[in-house]
Amino acid sequence: MDTSAHTPPIVIGLTGGIGSGKSAVSDYFATMGIAVIDADVIAHALTAKGSPILDTLKHTFGDWVVDADGNYDRAAMRAYVFDKPDELAKLNHIMHPAIYEQILHQLSHATSPYAILSVPLLFEGRHKTSNLLALCSHLIVVDVPVSVQLERASRRDANAITQIQAIIDKQISRDDRLSLAKSLGADVVDNTGTIDELHAKLGKLHERYLLMARPAQARPLNR
Repeated sequence: MDTSAHTPPIVIGLTGGIGSGKSAVSDYFATMGIAVIDADVIAHALTAKGSPILDTLKHTFGDWVVDADGNYDRAAMRAYVFDKPDELAKLNHIMHPAIYEQILHQLSHATSPYAILSVPLLFEGRHKTSNLLALCSHLIVVDVPVSVQLERASRRDANAITQIQAIIDKQISRDDRLSLAKSLGADVVDNTGTIDELHAKLGKLHERYLLMARPAQARPLNR
């Protein structure tokens, strides 16, 4: 895909554990007129009913990957690959290149001073071929204690605490995430307060990112 005709804006990577409040953060930036590219939203669009990617998943894994209405059964797939590294690798081999290509496409068409790239497993994928971290000039890491993650995620998704804890255990640990964030100079946003407190923090970041996005000031992360 040729994106040479476009100049992508400065890219601010956004990540955090399940239930940390990444959506609230990306929603704020969207209301400020900032382009938000969300890897999860892209993944959902790519696996829409009747899509080529969904056909590939059916061919690879079987017809069970769709429900009675022909829609992608994400819960079934998530449960299937959870403890099967080889099967997860197959799924990622199908999904990741397509997601990466769509992210590049959306970034190349973003017109805001900077863009937010929201990727839940941004740190976990830093050693993969489609290294989305390499696209980022700066980072936001949304942080809450694990107890808050469990409470929020169970309330949002109606999943059992044990299921959510298992998902958390599969992700990079909170300590490792914060350590990596520090080493990369990320902005760590404590999201244990109210929505107004969160917006106040994000407003300050927004003003700083606007300054960062001025010509010749964007620099890639030193990884």
